[in-house]
Amino acid sequence: MMPRIPPSLYVAPSLDTAIDALAERGAEGAPLAGGTWIMRAPIRHESLRPAYVGLGRIPELTRIEIGDSHAAIGAGVTHVRLAEALADAPDLQVLAEAAGRSANPAVRRAATLGGNLCASDFAAADLVPALLCLDAEVEIRSRAGTERLALGKFLSIRQSLDPGQLLARVLIPRAPGRSAHARLPLRKAGDYPTAIVSLSVTSDAAGRVAQFRIAVGSVETVARRWTRLEAALAGAPLNAGIAHRLATELAGEFTGRDGVEAPGWYRVSVLPALVRRAVAALH
Repeated sequence: MMPRIPPSLYVAPSLDTAIDALAERGAEGAPLAGGTWIMRAPIRHESLRPAYVGLGRIPELTRIEIGDSHAAIGAGVTHVRLAEALADAPDLQVLAEAAGRSANPAVRRAATLGGNLCASDFAAADLVPALLCLDAEVEIRSRAGTERLALGKFLSIRQSLDPGQLLARVLIPRAPGRSAHARLPLRKAGDYPTAIVSLSVTSDAAGRVAQFRIAVGSVETVARRWTRLEAALAGAPLNAGIAHRLATELAGEFTGRDGVEAPGWYRVSVLPALVRRAVAALH
């Protein structure tokens, strides 16, 4: 038997050199940030790539900018730093909670925002529904320039990105409001959630609820907005009981994914309770 040849690693000093290196390596290369998903590939019976481009020394990818009208977060920001940076922002609390409660402490210290969004086979990613309910956009960098996409669009094409395209930043519009993140973890599954409900409520000038935005993760293979529930809650008071009743009526639109940790029907059945918990947390 031939000995296994370990992958090569090039540590990029800048974003431009990382993009060049990824473009030159083509399908054989892949970006490496925190490595929490990639390094467990053999456990999932997946092959490692022959070459990786390390992103950990690129300052641009670790910047966090919190302004009055928007927040810009580099793709290399860890979950721990993200939770700390957003701790005092009520409208972004959903993302702070998602980052601060994901997986376990060891993973949170290493895992990055970009890695969480790009792990297309990881249905239980906490940051994805949190960002969906915040109407986040992503910034993709390549040799051709910069492209901005709605997060939902990015999720649908992330597996088909060219090798030289790299997720660089996440951009979040800000508005007066509150947000919350509710998840049901299973300890035997490594603290990954069976189901996630992320919720954001914006207010008008008089302080009244102007818009609900709700996203569901881990139930289906890809997180998505729960637009029918958003529409049903429009104009309704901010009441956990009402939200639970409407979520119960509409939960049948989801087709839960079966897994070794939980069957699909169970993931769907817990959604109304998570909606109740998220709405109650807003008070």
